[in-house]
Amino acid sequence: MTRARFLLLLAAGLILGGCARKTPTLNLLVWEGYADPSFVRAFEEKYHCKVFASYMGSSDELVAKLRGGSASTYDVISPSSDVATSIANAGLVAPLDLSKIPSYNELTTRLREMPLVRWNGQVYGVPFTWGPNPLLYDTSMFGSPPQSWNVFWDPKYRGKISVWDDLSTVYMAAQVLGYDRPNPAAIYNLSDPQLEAVKSKLLELKPNVRKIWSTGGELTNLFQNHEVVAAMGWPLMTNQLRKLNFPIGETIPAENTTGWIDHLMITAASKNKDLAYKFLEYMVQAETQKKLTDVTGYIPANPGAARFMTADEKKNLHLDQVDEYQKHIYFWQNVPRRAKYNEIWNEVKAAQ
Repeated sequence: MTRARFLLLLAAGLILGGCARKTPTLNLLVWEGYADPSFVRAFEEKYHCKVFASYMGSSDELVAKLRGGSASTYDVISPSSDVATSIANAGLVAPLDLSKIPSYNELTTRLREMPLVRWNGQVYGVPFTWGPNPLLYDTSMFGSPPQSWNVFWDPKYRGKISVWDDLSTVYMAAQVLGYDRPNPAAIYNLSDPQLEAVKSKLLELKPNVRKIWSTGGELTNLFQNHEVVAAMGWPLMTNQLRKLNFPIGETIPAENTTGWIDHLMITAASKNKDLAYKFLEYMVQAETQKKLTDVTGYIPANPGAARFMTADEKKNLHLDQVDEYQKHIYFWQNVPRRAKYNEIWNEVKAAQ
């Protein structure tokens, strides 16, 4: 063998060896807070991999990306209860082998038994966490918690309110108009006249809206900069602002509020399904779930997380009265006329 040929083979071997040692990666498309280094880093170290996360601002953004050809870009997604069923039915995610997720049986029975991610006798997602879309307010501007969503329409808060760029704002206006009575599920199947009334109600709100937020960080900044005094938000922002010593309050008004159950799913096109299964198992374990609540303020799907919490932490997460707390939350459901709802919402946003 000539020296030149030997060097050529050696170089080829080094290149192939480098490829073989390439670090495995896992790509996520999830809600903010679901890939925080405080708990993801331990997974990366355990499995000698890298986790890359992209964050979504709404359920519709997630669906648009998956249907727009990006499904193969991601391995794990975290759809909420309003779109989880349609994503499973569309074949965009893989049915799960629950034997590869031993901690699945530790999850809250009520969440596991919901039909949201079940299709043709198979399960397509694991419940991960849940929570409300509460009314957030600057406590320095309110002597007591606002009692109604109607506070958003108060003329004295002109230019000081923020709402979410999501159909949850449509649902909230429907609640203010009483369309959730006597059946809360009715807000997910409104008639054309009802949607027109919701549109009119939201158009009345526009002068009070400083900004329609689309990411959690955006709303946190709006409060920090004293641009808004009240908003529809997530417990994540409450958690962030409290850590910044901002005087933030959180409440569920008299009309109640909508909420969500987020699931972790593995995309059908994922090329890293084995690693994705390990990630799902890790994320629903009790200790990881505790770390998740530390970051987000959301309620864990694994009740075993409570054993790592103080009494105050359990009380703040309503784990001492879960059933009573859930009575005030209308969990998102599939919206049969979602396109029409989005049409109404887009018309509201476009109006001057």
